[in-house]
Amino acid sequence: MDSPERPQIYLLTPPDFELSRFPDQLASVLDAHDVACLRLALASQDEDRLSRAADAVREVAHARDVATVIDSHTALSERLGLDGVHLLDGARGVRDARKALGADGIVGAFCGISQHDGMNAGEAGADYVAFGPVGASTLGDGKQAPHDLFAWWSEAIEIPVVAEGHLDIASIEAFAGAVDFFAVGEEIWHDDDPAGALGRLLAPLG
Repeated sequence: MDSPERPQIYLLTPPDFELSRFPDQLASVLDAHDVACLRLALASQDEDRLSRAADAVREVAHARDVATVIDSHTALSERLGLDGVHLLDGARGVRDARKALGADGIVGAFCGISQHDGMNAGEAGADYVAFGPVGASTLGDGKQAPHDLFAWWSEAIEIPVVAEGHLDIASIEAFAGAVDFFAVGEEIWHDDDPAGALGRLLAPLG
């Protein structure tokens, strides 16, 4: 299999945000950059908070034809009219999520640095597999996913692969030929100009 073409952007929301401000910030990023998917990645487990946030971001994303998924909450994804779910526990919940969301729902799985978990997730019906962190991060157990994992996956497995976790310009450049998506979130939201920050981060992609 040939190396992936230019990786697409998979945008994560911050773990917390102000509903009065964030939709406008999100709109500015989506208007400035071609984003393939948006993930609602709130730290909160409060269903009311998640529902209000999902309503806000879904409206912005869907108006721009950007698919929207939510961390972990398969039932909420269905109820709130989102496009799917991103599971944080490897392959364990993929089969149930696929059954609940049907063939058209997006089911993704974060598999840390485990090639084995990634393969199991794919066999269970995942639409994509995410590995990470790529850089120093508290994502997963903190062990960094090596370039070789992505390179092997992109050559041997047809299921798209996502790189996430403390990306920087150097890692974007290094991993660009081995991934289908870069998951970007915290890397840009602390900047006063998130759209500009994303543009700078993606500079190696041309």
